[in-house]
Amino acid sequence: MDQLIQAVTVYALPVLFAITLHEAAHGYAARYFGDNTAYMMGRVSLNPMRHIDLIGTILVPLILYFATSGAFLFGYAKPVPVNFSRLRNPKSDMIWVALAGPASNFVQAFLWGLLLVALHALAVREIYFYDVAQAGIVVNLVMFVFNLFPLPPLDGGRILVGLLPVRQAIALSRIEPYGFFIVMALVLTGIVTTFWLTPLMALSMQALKLLLSPFQMLL
Repeated sequence: MDQLIQAVTVYALPVLFAITLHEAAHGYAARYFGDNTAYMMGRVSLNPMRHIDLIGTILVPLILYFATSGAFLFGYAKPVPVNFSRLRNPKSDMIWVALAGPASNFVQAFLWGLLLVALHALAVREIYFYDVAQAGIVVNLVMFVFNLFPLPPLDGGRILVGLLPVRQAIALSRIEPYGFFIVMALVLTGIVTTFWLTPLMALSMQALKLLLSPFQMLL
């Protein structure tokens, strides 16, 4: 129980920011490209309570934490409603709306990285702040990479639908009602972790270090 409390205190803030800004970014992008659905429903918001799903954000991660002794965690927020038919150019604008969420997570990972650099530069001694900054980097890079997996309803699947020719895009979009269960099966069998998360997390971390290197030299 003490380990769970410690994990919650370290990860709570990064997770809340990661989920809230991810979903708000989808809503903002949709509004920018012509669909006000999320805005009218109050989902273009930085209030975490508008995006938290009791089951997906709280219960599922807790159950998985205890069931796997902390080895595997997964959760989700309430998806932002987007009416793609209202977008000015539905097929191409869909790409940017879908990409907005993962992009917000990469930006957050960069900002948490800047905080970590600043903590080192200022020689802050409180280890808790380092743990939170590192958690912010990891949480956001996991969300960035995982959501780009090219299968609907994940953002990567919607991006792929927008990129494919019409016939292939329609065929892929038909998978969406079953996509969540397919992705979960691929996660539980280790396929997503081995062939997607692990290599792309390593690549994303290298890109992040490259972006942070000028600030490390400056500070």
